[in-house]
Amino acid sequence: RHDDLKEMLDSNKDSLKLEAMKRIVAMIARGKNASDLFPAVVKNVACKNIEVKKLVYVYLVRYAEEQQDLALLSISTFQRGLKDPNQLIRASALRVLSSIRVPIIVPIMMLAIKEAASDMSPYVRKTAAHAIPKLYSLDSDQKDQLIEVIEKLLADKTTLVAGSVVMAFEEVCPERIDLIHKNYRKLCNLLIDVEDEVQYVVLQNVATMSIKRRGMFEPYLKSFYIRSTDPTQIKILKLEVLTNLANETNIPTVLREFQTYIRSMDKDFVAATIQAIGRCATNIGRVRDTCLNGLVQLLSNRDELVVAESVVVIKKLLQMQPAQHGEIIKHLAKLTDNIQVPMARASILWLIGEYCEHVPKIAPDVLRKMAKSFTAEEDIVKLQVINLAAKLYLTNSKQTKLLTQYVLSLAKYDQNYDIRDRARFTRQLIVPSEQGGALSRHAKKLFLAPKPAPVLESSFKDRDHFQLGSLSHLLNAKATGYQELPDWPEEAPDPSVRNVEVPEWTKSSNREKRKEKEKPFYSDSEGESGPTESADSDPESESEPDSKSSSESGSGESSSESDNEDEEKGRSSESEQSEEEGEKSKRKKRKKVTEGQGEGSSSDEGSDSSSSSSESEVSSESEEEQGEPVSWRKKTPPSSKSVPAAKEVSLLDLEDFTPPSAQPVSPPTVVSSSLAADLEGLTLTDSPLMPSLLSPVSSVGRQELLHRVAGEGLAVDYTFSRQPFSGDPHMVSLLIHFSNSSDTPIKGLHVGTPKLPAGISIQEFPEIESLAPGESATAVMGINFCDSTQAANFQLCTQVRQFYVSIQPPVGELMAPVFMSENEFKKEQGKLTGMNEITEKLTLPDSCRSDHTVVQKVTATANLGRVPCGTSDEYRFAGRTLTSGSLVLLTLDARPPGPAQLTVNSEKMVIGTMLVKDVVQALTQ
Repeated sequence: RHDDLKEMLDSNKDSLKLEAMKRIVAMIARGKNASDLFPAVVKNVACKNIEVKKLVYVYLVRYAEEQQDLALLSISTFQRGLKDPNQLIRASALRVLSSIRVPIIVPIMMLAIKEAASDMSPYVRKTAAHAIPKLYSLDSDQKDQLIEVIEKLLADKTTLVAGSVVMAFEEVCPERIDLIHKNYRKLCNLLIDVEDEVQYVVLQNVATMSIKRRGMFEPYLKSFYIRSTDPTQIKILKLEVLTNLANETNIPTVLREFQTYIRSMDKDFVAATIQAIGRCATNIGRVRDTCLNGLVQLLSNRDELVVAESVVVIKKLLQMQPAQHGEIIKHLAKLTDNIQVPMARASILWLIGEYCEHVPKIAPDVLRKMAKSFTAEEDIVKLQVINLAAKLYLTNSKQTKLLTQYVLSLAKYDQNYDIRDRARFTRQLIVPSEQGGALSRHAKKLFLAPKPAPVLESSFKDRDHFQLGSLSHLLNAKATGYQELPDWPEEAPDPSVRNVEVPEWTKSSNREKRKEKEKPFYSDSEGESGPTESADSDPESESEPDSKSSSESGSGESSSESDNEDEEKGRSSESEQSEEEGEKSKRKKRKKVTEGQGEGSSSDEGSDSSSSSSESEVSSESEEEQGEPVSWRKKTPPSSKSVPAAKEVSLLDLEDFTPPSAQPVSPPTVVSSSLAADLEGLTLTDSPLMPSLLSPVSSVGRQELLHRVAGEGLAVDYTFSRQPFSGDPHMVSLLIHFSNSSDTPIKGLHVGTPKLPAGISIQEFPEIESLAPGESATAVMGINFCDSTQAANFQLCTQVRQFYVSIQPPVGELMAPVFMSENEFKKEQGKLTGMNEITEKLTLPDSCRSDHTVVQKVTATANLGRVPCGTSDEYRFAGRTLTSGSLVLLTLDARPPGPAQLTVNSEKMVIGTMLVKDVVQALTQ
């Protein structure tokens, strides 16, 4: 038996060995027993061919426990496999080693697990976590050493390892809750990055909670919008949450989203969307007619599944107001010739039978057609044909008596006993014999009794009595081993056990960065090269002569800076409270020093008196480059002396800026969109253009971040400035507008520690110490959205409160304009074809026929630069995403005749798809 495979495994040719192993693994996959090949296979564990070795380990993992004596003979080879350069081989060797259930190799297994727990590959560390319960079940005396390994793996920051080590913790030492305390917050943060089977459970929890606790999730409605890359089960759960959160206020937005989802290629998802529309129509009366009309329009869809699901939902909605929708019932009756989906056909027949008095001329003809095709119908349709015949016999026996008898005769000899029984029961009820006619007198009450309208409810409505995230909650049935959560403790546990001490090197690094950011500019006495050198050099490597020259210049900054250095050296051994006090004292010192400079600036009139608007703009831009927002500085009054306008403005003039107390400052001005329209026909030259000057104001406008009622008097709005963010060019620059409408000052306004998805980061604005009643202020912050429209959630904190807020960017704000020639555009466009090209046809309204209007609408929707084009009625735009620098090219061909065509070529398909949707909406409004 298997002699040919054994000969191939003993061959000197790797190709024959590989072919033999493929056949053996295929046998195992089909459920056949291949254990008799173990001696021949195990000899090849030392094979140098990596593909053969992988398959050998696959076999050994399967049969190592059954053939332990033979596996022990190759244990030295398995140990060498633990050192293999390939991570799959290392993991497979450990898996095989842990499958050998012999107590004598326990020390070897323990050593292998410890080494694997420190492996560079997260896959190997995951395998080590899986091996821990196996070793524990073999020798429970190793518990203490295994707990040390578990403690080490619990600190792992990789999501691949997290689930496996938590499972090992549950099996080995569930009582050691102290191991979880210091990793608890990290594990919670990892939940958002773990696999989808976990994301599914989290969304199930949200779907359950959103039924009774809408307020928790309504502010984050857009976070549940569905992406094309989501798996089907995730899409359906998000759809469930969106439907639960729909109310009178947000229903227009939700229905617009549903309208988009119906065009999806995922048929299961489309069916769920149609059901969700039905639920919204049931729960929100004012949109019932709108939803019903929309579903009727779907009846002309080419996709039969969409039509079928629409019919099923329409049937449920018509039960609420049947008298008002006779025309819809007639329209549905005509579909019986085309719709082949059994459930849809059955639903139409039920509607016609239930409301046959509204369609007295159509219902008998439908019965005639169904009688002709009765034998070929599905069982569920046959049952409804019998019901329709019975109801028409009771209401219109003159026309339908013979048809009813014909249908009942066919059903009497049907292969399905349910249909035969239903036919006999119906015949005796509506066509009584001489012996039993007592029940037939009540036939109309039985068949034509008014039926209550169905209640469309969430499938998660009654699951809240199970613990969220449990198997019982998933199945909506109590599973074996289900345990309720224990009651809350009478005394709250100490929250400090979850505080993790930050490593010293991390603290030092943060202090250095903060010191470099807060370091002021040098004074004019250092010469023109001073600012350039100070900006490029390390703050801690500044020499003493520089400090002396600074002090001699009269700026008074050197003493403050030396104090800061001494303070920084001693701060490493102090607590965080003393660190905050030091920061406050530094800010006060800097403010005094800067005010002193403003008073004594008359000696440097030549550089300080530049007060033209152009110089102010340059100064503002320079400030932003140094990480200080313009809105928190104001210029001191210029001296009476003036200088020629042609004089260059030095960065040294920024010394004259001092922070105001708390004064409203308007955001940086942006050149109006008319300027961009005037520049449309210009040919680009070699001279660089400022993208910010050609970017019109975003169409998004001013968005509410925190309502004054929810913020207890603090109102916060934000706008997309479309200016380069000075702290990080990959970040989107936002202007945050604060307003205090309360009667008391708001103090210590800052951004709390954000909990952001992977890749997204925030550059906070400087803390606002105080905002007096009635005052407003503006700050600049940056967010790296990682080229996605995923919302950035963070906290706005004051000294006494924390407010959870969310900013979700439109896709058009995730890019910056790129200026290129027509030839360059065509060359790059030629590289982005196929799957990187999205095209959609649209009809431009008469109000959107001029060049100015088209360019204004496109550039307001997306931060793109206009590319010159020699053809009239053709428009080209280019840009790059801020994070990855992926190219985005947009072409609008509006040449007559026929509809216009919009084409987006993008290295990122998701970006391109969303951009097409937004631009089409902007142009056709």
